[in-house]
Amino acid sequence: MAAKAVQPQLISRFLRAMKAVYGPFDALTPAQATSWTPPPMAEGHRGRYLWTDAFGVLNLLTLGALTSNALYTTLAARLVHTVHDTLGRMRDGTRRLPGASDEHPLAGGLRIGKEDEEDDPGGDGDGQYHHYLTIWMFALNRMTHATGERRYNDLAVELARAIHPRFVRDRESARPRMYWKMSIDLKRPMVLSEGNLDPIDGYVVFSLLQRTHDGDKNVLAQEIDEYRRILETKWRRYVSDDPLDLGMTLWTAHWFDGKEQWATELSRRASMCLRALYEEEKYFDAPTRYRLAFREFGTCLGARCLVAKLARATGMADADEKAYWEAFIEKVLRTWAPNVDEDPPLVPTKLQPITMVMYATAMIPGAFQSGFFGEDN
Repeated sequence: MAAKAVQPQLISRFLRAMKAVYGPFDALTPAQATSWTPPPMAEGHRGRYLWTDAFGVLNLLTLGALTSNALYTTLAARLVHTVHDTLGRMRDGTRRLPGASDEHPLAGGLRIGKEDEEDDPGGDGDGQYHHYLTIWMFALNRMTHATGERRYNDLAVELARAIHPRFVRDRESARPRMYWKMSIDLKRPMVLSEGNLDPIDGYVVFSLLQRTHDGDKNVLAQEIDEYRRILETKWRRYVSDDPLDLGMTLWTAHWFDGKEQWATELSRRASMCLRALYEEEKYFDAPTRYRLAFREFGTCLGARCLVAKLARATGMADADEKAYWEAFIEKVLRTWAPNVDEDPPLVPTKLQPITMVMYATAMIPGAFQSGFFGEDN
């Protein structure tokens, strides 16, 4: 499913959403793009937030592929550099995270980018999240597929090897365990419980990094095996009523859907849970004041992956289900359009960046989808 033509009007909306976060970058010349510094966002410490900027990188790669304009790929590279130089440093910005160096900038992980200090009494301070780190690794992996430059995937592998032994414990046991959040220096767990998707994210993303690696094709074999052991205890009993969790589950699983049993079944279970949330719980009919747009744009990303799979099928039932999920996506986007299509968006200021980058992805998943750059995985 290599990059294919998309309606110009949709690309225009996609671009407008991205410009709401990163400014009028489409007006830059190629020479200016090589020295572009992304403007500080309304969210994040020092204007950077790892999850949001990961979506930003991937969306810029999508624009580059769809428009055949190398400007956007250059801007993606500049955003990567800026994130590494900000979230790869301590909060005062004076030094790299412990274990990292200028030669190995990700050997100490990457901060979340929370505005509050990690020990903030509110409990939502800075630190490191496994699921933010894996989405960043994925963005670096896609940089390699988009540019042909192996150094990006090498950086992702460096990051993977640095953070894995800090988040995963009891590694020799039949069922390793994981921490959900670690301190900035990766020396102490901040949240002891295990994220619902963390081992699944780890298995999928680390597998993609290993496949892309030009050298040792077993470079992450031990880590992947540890995630697999955790994964095997979870997928059969997966349930969720969280729209973002369901969307990201469908996205993650689509990389192995039809290839490995766990992914095929997990996709089925997640789609059933989402259908129940839509039809029975009427979640998407509730007033928008009780909902968050960016979480539902994550749902749309997963639903887009379902639609792409169903588009390759040939049965009448598959066609009907494809139409069902296309209508669902359209309903969600139509619900939020009056807010996000305004200039400026009618979204709380702190939520504008994450909302707008995920809105763009919900419209055109592009680089998030298997085969977008022409490769099998």
